[in-house]
Amino acid sequence: MSLLHNVALSFVKNLGPVAAKSLIAYLGSAEEVFKASPVKMATIPGIGEKRATQWNFADALKKAEKELTFIDKNEIEVIYYTDARYPKRLKNCGDSPILLYAKGKMDLNLPKVVSIVGTRNATDYGRQLCKQLIEELQQYNVLIVSGLALGIDVAAHRECLKLDMPTIGVLGHGLDRLYPSQNRATAEKMLENGALLTEYPSGTAPDRENFPQRNRIVAGIADATVVIEASVKGGALITAEIANSYNRDVFAFPGRVGDEFSEGCNFLIRNNKAHLLTCVADLAFSLGWEKDDNAKPAEQFTLALDLTKDEQLIFDILREHKAPLAIDELTIKANLPMSMLAMNLLNMEMQGYIRSLPGKTYKIS
Repeated sequence: MSLLHNVALSFVKNLGPVAAKSLIAYLGSAEEVFKASPVKMATIPGIGEKRATQWNFADALKKAEKELTFIDKNEIEVIYYTDARYPKRLKNCGDSPILLYAKGKMDLNLPKVVSIVGTRNATDYGRQLCKQLIEELQQYNVLIVSGLALGIDVAAHRECLKLDMPTIGVLGHGLDRLYPSQNRATAEKMLENGALLTEYPSGTAPDRENFPQRNRIVAGIADATVVIEASVKGGALITAEIANSYNRDVFAFPGRVGDEFSEGCNFLIRNNKAHLLTCVADLAFSLGWEKDDNAKPAEQFTLALDLTKDEQLIFDILREHKAPLAIDELTIKANLPMSMLAMNLLNMEMQGYIRSLPGKTYKIS
């Protein structure tokens, strides 16, 4: 297998990962792609004559030779999509990159992987949720992935470092720089028990259009994505949308109605694009996880929901029961009049905390 040709294929302008994989599948390897004539490539389904004649393979080889020098000098690993080290979860996504550049020490195929995303303008509420979430996840021996951006992303990475948990930062630029520069010290510490990962070669600036592309790696590399705080127009919602398109679980912490950086989470929950998350047990139950017997017990995770006393009582009953409960059974367990129970259930459903199901039954969202 030729490292030069593998890297060069990613430099071919206007050749995306889907078409690149198709060429490799039909021609056998990246090296064979560079040897094939445009006429031969044009016969491959989904390619055609127009695309086959527009690719400049000679220019891509020159750029790849320069990139190999940078890779050798900086001890960077190139993980090709046919490599056993390539993240298997990501490989199952049709638009996954054909290669990844990695720096650090990390197994990208650990049994449990969770991506954590959120706003760059994290509040104290969001940072506390992030801290408690990661402390609880420590009991499950989880690899944490995020985007090493300001706010929730870097808070997640830093909590992992405090607890000696493995963590990966997925970048929207090449490994010859670090953006934002304020996170450089955190990034350097992550290399000791984690990695920096990108699909972009050196020289790639952190341009705006790179980050939605970066987000598909964050979503695709994990079993589940957790949104801690997000506005309705934030990049975290893009990541959640991509995760849903990959049929991955998405979880979101609810926030106070009207808070700017809770609107995105509440939107995801309200529109059934994310499971409501109030404790790690919710996530572990959904994913069928068991705790690591050797893990250090974490403090009890608590979430300050914006609920009245009666609503909190109803929520706790539904959470303990797990299976949907009929309204008649709920009124007995909660010891509330049917009219008051119905009003509380409606309020909770409108806020996205619970869902109503056929037969007048209810469950946590």
